[in-house]
Amino acid sequence: MENRHHPERKLGHLLSIPFIYWIAVPAVFWDLSLELYHRICFPLYGLPLIERRRYIKIDRHRLAYLSGLERINCAYCGYVNGLLAYSVQIVAETERYWCAIQHAKDPNFRPPAHHTDFTKYADQQALEARYPAQKHTRS
Repeated sequence: MENRHHPERKLGHLLSIPFIYWIAVPAVFWDLSLELYHRICFPLYGLPLIERRRYIKIDRHRLAYLSGLERINCAYCGYVNGLLAYSVQIVAETERYWCAIQHAKDPNFRPPAHHTDFTKYADQQALEARYPAQKHTRS
C-alpha cells in the first residue's frame, strides 16, 4: 500500500479514481464473455473446465484495519487481477488446443510459460510428427 507513504499525492489519487474504476465496465463484460466461451466451448473440445476460485480471490475487504476505500480497492484488485490470471489460463489452454506452435525468436518478446512444450517455430516435421494431419475424404 505504497500510496500511504505519499499523502502529498492525495489529489492525484482522487483524480485517478474514475480511470481506475472505469476498467470495471469492460472487465465485467470480458468476464461474462469469457465465461460463456469457457462453459460452452471447453466441453465441446473435451477440455476440463478451469477452476475460477483458484484465480479470483476476494477476501481482503474483510480486514477491519483497512479504511473503507482500502477495502473497496482490495476487493476490486482481487477481482480484476484474478480475472486476468483466470483469463490467461483459459486462453493458454485454448492456444494449446488450437495452435501449440512457438513464436519466432525475438529478443523483445517474452513467451508465456505454457509455450515451452509447444512445437518450435517453422519446424514442420516436428509439428507433423506430433500432430499428424487428418486426410479429408469426400463421400
